[in-house]
Amino acid sequence: MLAETLAAIRPADPGAIAAARAYQDRLTKPRGSLGALEELAVRLAGAAGTSPPPMPEPAALAIFAGDHGVHTRGVTPWPQEVTVQMVANFLAGGAVANAFAAQAGVPVTVVDVGVAADLPDAPGLVKQKIAYGTDDLSKGPAMSVDQAVRALEAGITVARDLVASGARCLITGDMGIANTTASAALIAVFAGRDPAEVTGRGTGIDDATYQLKVDVVRDALRTNGLSGAMTAPSEALRALAAVGGFEHAALAGFILGGAAARVPVILDGVIAGAAALVAAALDPAATDHCVAGHRSAEPGHTVALDHLGLHPLVDLELRLGEGSGGLLAHPILCAAVRVMHDVATFDSAGVTEKPV
Repeated sequence: MLAETLAAIRPADPGAIAAARAYQDRLTKPRGSLGALEELAVRLAGAAGTSPPPMPEPAALAIFAGDHGVHTRGVTPWPQEVTVQMVANFLAGGAVANAFAAQAGVPVTVVDVGVAADLPDAPGLVKQKIAYGTDDLSKGPAMSVDQAVRALEAGITVARDLVASGARCLITGDMGIANTTASAALIAVFAGRDPAEVTGRGTGIDDATYQLKVDVVRDALRTNGLSGAMTAPSEALRALAAVGGFEHAALAGFILGGAAARVPVILDGVIAGAAALVAAALDPAATDHCVAGHRSAEPGHTVALDHLGLHPLVDLELRLGEGSGGLLAHPILCAAVRVMHDVATFDSAGVTEKPV
């Protein structure tokens, strides 16, 4: 399934990009007056291969949940059972992501790819469990390469199913106590940066815990023999297996699945950014189908976005995850594309254009 998905991904269409840019210049507004929204609409046209691009609605949010063996190193004060408790909260509709999703009219799917507990069946829950959490990435690989591929394919499956159900935009979400530690390790590897540059305070940790977290990321890279940016797909899979989480792998597959379907994927925060680095290493064209919903307060997120060449739509100093920033960005995507569909041209409206 992974190979089939990678084979289906196409880079942005330069003809559609040129057509969209020319059409933007004919709309009844000063050229460039919508700033980043114009470039966003042009990018979406290139990704879809047509101008104007299709409206990116309805959207669907998938929250991928997993636990992490590195939690035993004390990188966060939050107990591991919060992961399963928050999954229940999502399913009950009580989380911030649920509130934002209700505001945007976006359905929420929760995917268990590695929660360290058995979850009861519930509406909105998809079970794709690979294992009961990863191993401690600071002492060896977090998972096997086979497990990483299975998690990638779990994400692809969810993307395919949501698109088949009518979704025309996918939004990434995540849940997993200690997952910012794995994110920092992935970003350090794939962006070729020092762990201290990309490790943040996650859910809020004191100075001593922060220093421990940086040291744990360093231990993970050294123990797993990772240095420098990953380039070849085989290297990417090994790095993902060594220091990633099941939710990172599934999110990378989710991104690849959306790209293969030419459906835009709105990235949330640092966990999604780390996953997008993996997806881009497996196929650089996947980035053409990604939109950075926001910029997280986590330093590694800025590094990931810069490495991907993506510019965030909003910057509200969020550090929640769950898909919260992606949900806030979705109406902006719709507005950018709506301009291409609904705004009159100078010719059709009989408006005199400014002389060139």
